[in-house]
Amino acid sequence: MANLLTLLRLMLALPVGWALADSEFLPAWALALCLFAAITSDYFDGKIARALGTASARGQIFDHSTDFLFVTSGLAGAVCADLVPEILPILITVAFSQYVLDSYFLYRQKSLRMSFLGRWNGVFYFGPLLIISFARLLKDNHWAAEIVFSGLNLLTWALIASTGLSIIDRAIAPFTQQRSADGKA
Repeated sequence: MANLLTLLRLMLALPVGWALADSEFLPAWALALCLFAAITSDYFDGKIARALGTASARGQIFDHSTDFLFVTSGLAGAVCADLVPEILPILITVAFSQYVLDSYFLYRQKSLRMSFLGRWNGVFYFGPLLIISFARLLKDNHWAAEIVFSGLNLLTWALIASTGLSIIDRAIAPFTQQRSADGKA
């Protein structure tokens, strides 16, 4: 059941990305509904897996990979529409790759190893998609849409900064952990 919810979100990635690139592809209400379905599925898939005792490392990588594909597809669409800087989906790709690679290869864990900042970035990466969708719902009220787009700009640059910090934090973590382990010996 949980993996079906994750699969639903994965199937929504392409239409949402396309709709963010081309405002004529889906009506604003349909884009908002797709985002609501994706976020709801993201919220409940892990809870259901844990409640049913079906949570697994494979399910976790499927869930997190789907989140990554969903937000980067959406943000790539937003880049095509000149709504967000192209550096954001690029940084997210670097951060996600680093997250997977160091979890499995550096720390040799069977499940993904989340950082505090990375976890919150993952939540807030949905923010620009929601803001764009909300602004499209307000298209008849231009001043309100402009205010919403100002919020998009602020959030986007905050995510660029926090993603950069997360990448740096993950890159130096093995060295700081080694130093603290050496100090205890």
